[in-house]
Amino acid sequence: MVNFIGDACDMEYRRNLRFAIIGCGSAGSKRSSALPPGAVQVACDSNLTQAEEIAKQHHGCRATVSSEDVFQDPDIDAVIICTPHAWLAHLALAALKAGKHVLVEKPGAITSASLREIQAVSNQTGLLVRVGFNHRYHPAFQKAYELVATEHLGEPMFVRARYGHGGRIGFEKEWRAQPYPNGGGNLLDMGIHLIDLARSFLGEFVTADGKLLNFFWKMPVEDNVFLHLRTADNRSAWLHSSYTEWKNLFSFEIYFRDAKLQIDGIGRSYGAGRLSYHRMLPQMGPPDTIVFDFPGQDPTWAQELADFQKDISLGRPPCPGLTEAIKALELVEEIYRKNDPEVVRLP
Repeated sequence: MVNFIGDACDMEYRRNLRFAIIGCGSAGSKRSSALPPGAVQVACDSNLTQAEEIAKQHHGCRATVSSEDVFQDPDIDAVIICTPHAWLAHLALAALKAGKHVLVEKPGAITSASLREIQAVSNQTGLLVRVGFNHRYHPAFQKAYELVATEHLGEPMFVRARYGHGGRIGFEKEWRAQPYPNGGGNLLDMGIHLIDLARSFLGEFVTADGKLLNFFWKMPVEDNVFLHLRTADNRSAWLHSSYTEWKNLFSFEIYFRDAKLQIDGIGRSYGAGRLSYHRMLPQMGPPDTIVFDFPGQDPTWAQELADFQKDISLGRPPCPGLTEAIKALELVEEIYRKNDPEVVRLP
């Protein structure tokens, strides 16, 4: 289980770290905004205009279209990689070989074999790799991890979760809707977040079953994922991830012998975050309920970056890191294998 966040990194150390960002779209922009002014020294994107937009946010930052320009810069301590999935592993490996620490967005690669190759180089060089499963850092999840550690909830039994949005006009033409460069469909884009979160509460899954379906979008990959994951001691996760959730939704429920934790919303169009702690009573019946609300801006990007900087400061292994990403991606691969050769489509 991931530990809940402790104190933020020492601010002086954070100011001294020098970053480059490769991939200056939505995720890259969020990563940039979460760093102190001046922390990003190089912004890199095949679209120079997007790189220039990030460069404007940081004094002394330069924009480039060349990743080699990033890797050859001796002043860069760490590289944040926010490209489409198919390019993540290649860029992460190149960054490590150039002597840089790496934060790479989930899933980190499109195959677990690629992640193991990155892990081998990380181990050889002592350079750190954090994989960006930022949902773990939502305040509702951080509070849930704290309650698991401090309250008497009983053994966990199962997780039930739903996560989805409804796309937008032209969504079927975006990179997420293509086998390349996404590497898959909704499962590799959104479903892997639910897999990672479920693992953080239930432990290792030994079997993975599921169905990949296409209900609506005219694209060659799945727009809905229905999963059943099981641990060796039969704890289960029932997960549904969707591109046809017409009202954006995030719901994550963890059932224990003596309690239930229910997380609704992760901010923005998914609604403000809320954690409901339902504590069963000896006489059963309606439980005692405590509600924790988490309004305001999404803090996950900044909190995850703070932990990454603390990883580097302390030389500690990142979590979630490559081990967690490999486990999640192995489950994704198993589900894709069982659903070959193609996505089932409704007539």
